[in-house]
Amino acid sequence: MPQLNSAYAQLDLIRQPDQPNEPLQAFDAADEYLLAYLSQQNLPASARVLVLNDSFGALAISLFGKVAVVSSGDSYLGSLGLEKNLARNGLPFDALRLLPASEPWQGLFDRVLIRVPKTLALLEEQLIRLHGHLAPGAQVVAAGMVKHLPHAAGDLLARHVGPMQASLAVKKARLLIASAQDRPAAVSPYPTRYRLEQPPLELVNHANVFCREGLDIGTRAFLPHLPGNLGSARVADLGCGNGVLGIVSALANPDAQYTLVDESFMAVQSAGENWRAALGERAVTLRADDGLAGQAPQSLDVVLCNPPFHQQQVVGDFLAWRMFQQAREALVVGGALYIVGNRHLGYHSKLARLFRAVEQVAATPKFVVLKARK
Repeated sequence: MPQLNSAYAQLDLIRQPDQPNEPLQAFDAADEYLLAYLSQQNLPASARVLVLNDSFGALAISLFGKVAVVSSGDSYLGSLGLEKNLARNGLPFDALRLLPASEPWQGLFDRVLIRVPKTLALLEEQLIRLHGHLAPGAQVVAAGMVKHLPHAAGDLLARHVGPMQASLAVKKARLLIASAQDRPAAVSPYPTRYRLEQPPLELVNHANVFCREGLDIGTRAFLPHLPGNLGSARVADLGCGNGVLGIVSALANPDAQYTLVDESFMAVQSAGENWRAALGERAVTLRADDGLAGQAPQSLDVVLCNPPFHQQQVVGDFLAWRMFQQAREALVVGGALYIVGNRHLGYHSKLARLFRAVEQVAATPKFVVLKARK
């Protein structure tokens, strides 16, 4: 794999999750552009730099030891990538910690480097939270590949930070540079809320949660067909988002034991708030994780999953396939994975390669609900 070379460091970086013959690299020209821009500013070692949405540690590790760097983002896989890439480059794996997006920052920052996320709501929330954290003369520099950089990102910087100027494109990457000005504190529109009619629930959704404005159509197709009569079964909601699948299942299965897991810290935060609102102090395991990688083998009876088909701007079924493999490992013999998916994704044939029996539980013109038994 190519190395990331900058004025700060030469780094050997890998993506997460691990994939054999990984076709993509763990950094891109936007990371290189950000580092080149910052290196020209000759910041003192005492300068505090906040790095947001650094996918696998490319920015934070490059800056480690050169400035006082703090990294924050909403991806558990990003956190895992940071740890592995620190060790890969001869640094202690805990030399830097990724601060989950659900946790507040402390103090003032002289520079803020942002990789513009796919979800602009996350960018908006992060810019709103910067109020009171920008030192006099601070700059906020956002970067992305031109094809993934919406015009609205610059508008958000100008609104919440100060005057913004877009750079020339270099290797198909662009910087958006905003100089901090006093701005009145904005009221965040997040978390959003929407109501579910049956069962009657109000669901909280923090900024980076999938379909935060309303129930996604795949989940809507899945809910009427969740398994019942589970007794004291051990159930996981894999890729739980706001927790709706696990919560609706738990309401119908009062003796079952639930684990809700997602790689987004904001999703886990949302799921926890929604669980407590719907189920009070009923016991639940909530965690940000690399799917079920941290789950003991043969420790679950049922897995519920509405699998994603993208990781940031990368589209494909790699993550879904990996989740199916993890579910098989975590299920007891005779346990079952229930999923919903677009018809055209062909999940039935994929599941049949891993499970001894796959059946269609329900179908709509767009979606299928499948049960795969180990």
